[in-house]
Amino acid sequence: MAVGNHVENPFEYVLKGLAGAFSPGRRSDPAARAAARAAPQVRRITAADLWASLRKGVDDFAAARDDVIFIAVIYPLAGLVLAATAFRYALLPMIFPLLSGFALIGPLAAIGLYEISRRRERGETVSWMDAVGVLRSPAIGSIIGMGLILVGLFALWLATAYEISLLAFGDGPPVTVASFVDQVFATGGGWAMIAIGIGVGFLFAVAALAISVVSFPLLLDRHVGVDVATRTSLKVVAENPGTMALWGLVVAGSLVIGALPALLALIVVVPVLGHASWHLYRRAVA
Repeated sequence: MAVGNHVENPFEYVLKGLAGAFSPGRRSDPAARAAARAAPQVRRITAADLWASLRKGVDDFAAARDDVIFIAVIYPLAGLVLAATAFRYALLPMIFPLLSGFALIGPLAAIGLYEISRRRERGETVSWMDAVGVLRSPAIGSIIGMGLILVGLFALWLATAYEISLLAFGDGPPVTVASFVDQVFATGGGWAMIAIGIGVGFLFAVAALAISVVSFPLLLDRHVGVDVATRTSLKVVAENPGTMALWGLVVAGSLVIGALPALLALIVVVPVLGHASWHLYRRAVA
């Protein structure tokens, strides 16, 4: 069905601008520009594809665990730094938004893991240097552009979470952990904050999943534009709503489990999910 002219919403405007600024074919020949604009076909996938992708993710982690663990240590360290910062600057109500929101930029942070899986798929020898070498990829401009969208989403979530926290802490932030727990769980404002925060956080998580579930692997693999990668990711979710919802639950549940022992299990959980995301992309995009 033909679509007439319409006023672009802010999201479309940003995507269009990033597509022009970071498109890999921007300064190349017409054929390259056409390839960067071509929308890939997507497939219908099932829960069986999710489990198969997870198994391959575990295989990739087992094969390259020494190099991958070196990279993955960044995740719990970053989480601990964020938590320590919140304690130091009396931002206790922001600890959970910081740690949970950090997952919004996970697909960007996992770009090196996608590269390792891509190379293993080709039968190449891999090391942590290959993961760092992704910075020299011809698609790095588009990857940065897509990353800026997720970072912006993360910043918007933090700003929203702060406003929600005022429901329980409008008189000022708690100065001790005990007062923080008391205000959260022993007051009506605290329970309202929890309920609203979970609901709004869920919407942010859905938005992040929808625009990034295959975007970064696609950018790395085919060097398409940011707008094409985003539309393809949205189409994958639209074609497979139930399967993608299950994938979101798997990711969220795994991150929660990984975060319980002082975030240390993320050293294993994050690489497995990153590698599995690459293989899920392979199954979802023709």
